[in-house]
Amino acid sequence: MEVVEPELVRDPDSVHESRFPGSAAYWEQRYARGGNSGAGSRGAHAEFKAEVINGFVAEQGIETVIEFGCGDGDQLALASYPRYLGFDVTPTQLRRTMARFADDPAKSFALYDPECFSDAAGLVTADLVLSLDVIYHLIEDNVYDVHLRHVFGAARRYVVLFSSDGDDPSLSGAFAPHVRHRPVLRDVAERFPEWELLQRIDNPRAWRREGASGSVADFFIYSRRSQGSA
Repeated sequence: MEVVEPELVRDPDSVHESRFPGSAAYWEQRYARGGNSGAGSRGAHAEFKAEVINGFVAEQGIETVIEFGCGDGDQLALASYPRYLGFDVTPTQLRRTMARFADDPAKSFALYDPECFSDAAGLVTADLVLSLDVIYHLIEDNVYDVHLRHVFGAARRYVVLFSSDGDDPSLSGAFAPHVRHRPVLRDVAERFPEWELLQRIDNPRAWRREGASGSVADFFIYSRRSQGSA
């Protein structure tokens, strides 16, 4: 579910139903109708994300990466990760993405059902865990809560979120029905005190400047606090 930056107008790929079908069902229907992960995973937006993440992976000596929401793989095609595991909630698109990278021995994939995912033994872990353009597409509170718990639970060293932060009142615009902004910085600080915000990287193509072609997401890079730190 590596996802589109939400437009200020109604998304043309939206599922036109009187009632929103739910986050996972929305993306399954969208991909089944031939839709893609959207503008956020291609073009200048994708290049910006790839530059930041590939640089971070190289600088920090990252060996393993897990992504919750790999989507159609367009963003992944620009990635330079030694070993990678991509999760996604949509069977239709995941099959296509698996086929796309079938000849790449460094990439693995698995279907992600947040209600049927438990890793108390800590087997599903990586140096770095990614959530890119996913959080503001999680409409349901419980899905959002579980997503954060799984993302931070799987990370050994770092977490990279690419998301809006709902504490910004200027984000309360007329976005598409599959978009809901969250106070991510506040929630992470309250729920995961063992993690600290290492760096925030503002998006150079913010929607405030570029309108519907811009992005509402910025990078929030977290590191696990060393034992004994405040």
